[in-house]
Amino acid sequence: MKSAPQTVNADDFSSRTFDFLIVGGGTAGLAVAARLAEADSSFTVGVLEAGGVTEDDEDIDIPGHYGRSLGGSLDWHLETVPQQGLGGRSLPWPRGKVLGGTSALNYMAWNRASRDDYDAWEALGNTGWGWDGILPFFKKSETFHSPSLDVQKRYDVSHDADTFGQSGPIQVSYPTDYSPSHSLWHNTLNAVGIKTNSSHVGGSNVGVWTTVNAVDPRSAIRSYSTDYCSPAAANLHILTHATVNEVVVQDVDGQYVATGIRFACQGKEHVVSVSREVILSAGSVKSPQILELSGIGNPKVLAQANVPVKVASPTVGENLQDHLMLATIFEVDPLLANRDDLQKDEKLRAAAREQYARDATGPLTILPVSLSYVPLAHFLSEETLAGLFTKADGLTVFDAEKKAILKKRLDGHANLGQIEYLFDLGNWSPYFKGEDGKKYGTMLQILQYPFSVGSIHIRPTDDRSATAEDKPVIDPQYYGGAHGALDAEVMKQCARFLQQKIVQTEPLAGIIRAPASPSAATIADEDRLSEWIVQNTITDWHPVGTCGMGGRAGIQGGVVDERLRVYGVKGLRVVDASVMPLQISAHIQATIYAIAEKGAHMIIEDARDAK
Repeated sequence: MKSAPQTVNADDFSSRTFDFLIVGGGTAGLAVAARLAEADSSFTVGVLEAGGVTEDDEDIDIPGHYGRSLGGSLDWHLETVPQQGLGGRSLPWPRGKVLGGTSALNYMAWNRASRDDYDAWEALGNTGWGWDGILPFFKKSETFHSPSLDVQKRYDVSHDADTFGQSGPIQVSYPTDYSPSHSLWHNTLNAVGIKTNSSHVGGSNVGVWTTVNAVDPRSAIRSYSTDYCSPAAANLHILTHATVNEVVVQDVDGQYVATGIRFACQGKEHVVSVSREVILSAGSVKSPQILELSGIGNPKVLAQANVPVKVASPTVGENLQDHLMLATIFEVDPLLANRDDLQKDEKLRAAAREQYARDATGPLTILPVSLSYVPLAHFLSEETLAGLFTKADGLTVFDAEKKAILKKRLDGHANLGQIEYLFDLGNWSPYFKGEDGKKYGTMLQILQYPFSVGSIHIRPTDDRSATAEDKPVIDPQYYGGAHGALDAEVMKQCARFLQQKIVQTEPLAGIIRAPASPSAATIADEDRLSEWIVQNTITDWHPVGTCGMGGRAGIQGGVVDERLRVYGVKGLRVVDASVMPLQISAHIQATIYAIAEKGAHMIIEDARDAK
């Protein structure tokens, strides 16, 4: 198991004046902090993390334990407000409250979106954020370990090693062990006309492929952001269990400047000073919350929470986009081993642990890796796509430039991964309980370019000012309004393709016994299927956009500029998933590291130019 980075105490931390203070020791924060510290030994770099340090935590380290930490002691325990588009349901929104952040809790998938996704960011006026501008930073974050020839041959693990990085802190690899259903995946998707993509991180994710994971194959343990700073540089100081109450923003000669951070640790409040910059890397939920608590945001939102306005920034917390997901369950061949067996059988569990401890192989290394990204034009008729295109034309939820990009993806010519399908054995649904004695398989379908757009804001208060202890109001507006109804229609069409084509095609069809959720009767009835989608849609936990890059629209279209500097405040940046102006077609972990690498590079450039 890996060792944890060294931390300091609050009194020592607050007695220093730092060159750079990073709020959030998570996926992006530790990457930024480590790069700043190593760039110049004269820089003093501080990190404040609300969670603690874990060491030798099997639920984090062991790949096969993915998902166990969600909802546990390392989670912020956030949830959405009731979603009208989901029948009034609230959804849990797991986020990591631990050094390493959500990179310590996620499912370890490591992939990139297509070139077009990042070029769309640049097309909005965010210079340098297209594919060519961000690709070097993807590579800088990772060390790719090629699979053995045996794994490549047995499991159809085709890849292009040249598209990966070779010397970054995050170790990425293909598993050595696979779910029994994986051998059926490529042939089934090929049979429905979806080709295998051997270069799935090289600029297009369209096709079927086996995904890479953030796992160090030498030890078969999770690789996450603490690997950037273990051991930490001497000039990097990490304080845990520190809740940031606000960025101290002062008026200096008519210009607002970030001069420090007010935080609480072990019941005592502190203020720590900064001489160069504060960098918010608290994620898509906490970064907008901290900006608003600091007086930076929509004046109406701040007034309702009794927070004095310093900078009127209308889109703080707006532009929230997330991936919507459905888990369709099938009864499968009862002889197939799956992850559920380990939960029920102590002997199997003990044998798996022994094998993992002995040679870092076996069931505890198996991850969900059977992925496919499919353009809607692959299975929707021209007439259906034309109808969706017309509906998108009438929507006003995004500004004109963003809407044009999203609408064009429905014109029938987009070769983009608009829906992701992922299959694995076991029951992944939080709602379907199953029957004893039966085994199940799960097909996930995940909408990549949602029109549903929502917000995250500090909570309104009556007779006091909002505080960091108040959970923010998370309202993704899943399937909300006319734009959300478009997402619901796309999800229904994608569910039809899943039911009528993918699972009816050999060899995958050979292991499927019957539909379980939705039932056969639900599948056959349009209204019942629509209601099932409403009652079963969940999140894939990929929120972005709440401090988005404004591009040509500036502060009216976003929160930060193309160098991630917060509009209206000197010495303050945001570097995390919240800066993405549009959602991407990918699991977002690798992109967050690339944003962190590029953000750190720009901060270092600006610091050297200022000398």
